[in-house]
Amino acid sequence: MQEVPEMRITVIPGLPLFAAGMDVAETLLAALAAAGLELCADDVVVIAQKIVSKAEGRMISLGDVSPGDEARELAEATARDPAMAELILAESAAILRRTPAAIIARHRTGHVLANAGIDASNVAGGDDGTVLLWPVDPDASARRIRARLRELSGQGAAVVIADSMGRAWRIGTVGCAIGCAGLTVLDDRRGKDADLFGRTLQATVIGIADSIAAVATLAMGEGSEGTPAAIVRGAGRWVTEADGPGAVAGLRPVAEDMFR
Repeated sequence: MQEVPEMRITVIPGLPLFAAGMDVAETLLAALAAAGLELCADDVVVIAQKIVSKAEGRMISLGDVSPGDEARELAEATARDPAMAELILAESAAILRRTPAAIIARHRTGHVLANAGIDASNVAGGDDGTVLLWPVDPDASARRIRARLRELSGQGAAVVIADSMGRAWRIGTVGCAIGCAGLTVLDDRRGKDADLFGRTLQATVIGIADSIAAVATLAMGEGSEGTPAAIVRGAGRWVTEADGPGAVAGLRPVAEDMFR
């Protein structure tokens, strides 16, 4: 009988509130050890974007932002704080849609999402105008954390940095990979496999990194759970020795944008 694959997600308990300058890898390993858990080489460590951004000092007060004319016009059109509009513009390569409900932006990293990923949820001071930006380079952040985990534990586990995003024509958010190191981002099955009836696959490209980010985010929660990181075990067939191209490899080229 063929072995049935099994995948298990374990949230990392006992993590502190992160602050600028904290060592993410060291803190995760300490929490694992305190819980009697250990990291394995074929694990995938999924980390919420917010703790990476906090550790990298990406918090900013809207009171320290001076909005320009373009930001004031965007703020008026979308009923937003001009300082928030200024930050969205600064973090974006392009504004694709703007409404009071959401500003859909192409982030400077290439990801398309609401408000350029800027928000105040789970941020100390969020009620007083403190917001959190994405890491400057989420893929580079994932590579640094992976290297540090390997240095401290000797294990070459993969790292995914995840954030929640909406999807075109769907209600609700799901976790997506915005940074990735040591994991196959896309599994291109076109011309390499067949369906149950022997037909060669023509269009199947599986988003491995996004799928793992989604299931881990579901386990981690997005509210007051206080578990912003998880270990995914059983996905070792997609863990790679090399860091790889990162989550940007999963972005559709702008030239193939079918919604413009």
